[in-house]
Amino acid sequence: MLHVTKGAMEARDLFIPPLDEQKRIVATLDEAFEGIAKATANAEKNSGSARELLGAALRQELNVASESWTECSIGDQITLQRGVDITKSEQRAGKVPVVSSGGVKSFHNTAVARAPGVVIGRKGSLGTAYFVEEDYWPHDTTLWVRDFKGNCEKFVFYVLQSLDLKSLDSGSANPALNRNNVHPIRVVWPPRVAQDRIVERLNRIGASCERLTEIYAEKKLELSDLSSTLLHKAFTGQLTSADTIAA
Repeated sequence: MLHVTKGAMEARDLFIPPLDEQKRIVATLDEAFEGIAKATANAEKNSGSARELLGAALRQELNVASESWTECSIGDQITLQRGVDITKSEQRAGKVPVVSSGGVKSFHNTAVARAPGVVIGRKGSLGTAYFVEEDYWPHDTTLWVRDFKGNCEKFVFYVLQSLDLKSLDSGSANPALNRNNVHPIRVVWPPRVAQDRIVERLNRIGASCERLTEIYAEKKLELSDLSSTLLHKAFTGQLTSADTIAA
């Protein structure tokens, strides 16, 4: 661990410009950081818009039901099962993802469920849906789809992702999602052929949204690095008015 002593700090040379130059540096930094803050906020807003795009596309797909679609309950189409408890000390080195309500946080050497799978948060991140592409262990903090009843697994994921499952909190002191509250939810359900077509379209949109989110995340990182660079220039006498334009 690196320790910084008082003596080391006192012995360090520090660039202190004249007062007029200090004021110029402060004004330049204020203007630059204001621009960076606006750019960062825009990147965050655009990232959220990209995520919302997939949700809007899904709602649109589910709102164009035809005569071949069936009015039913979630429980008619899938069977949810409470996950299996396992502590960190009980887990053994392996490549099987342990999916908790917050996603994959650890790995084990034994799977409980076969892939592809769909898991939703039962505690913690209540109602958050995850699609799992390899055999996995659904943690006790989740509900997992034990039986898809012939439905497209990815379609089931999209449907569960679209539902407001947080509102189904069982009302206990510790918020929890009960499968008996999810199964009765009424939906209009398409036949398998239509499910596959919907998933194909949503997958394309999802890939584009994911790429946009990555781009905005990279932009935010670049802006953070720019802030550090400006501060370094300011305290080493290298900051010029051109840096304001660059920001």
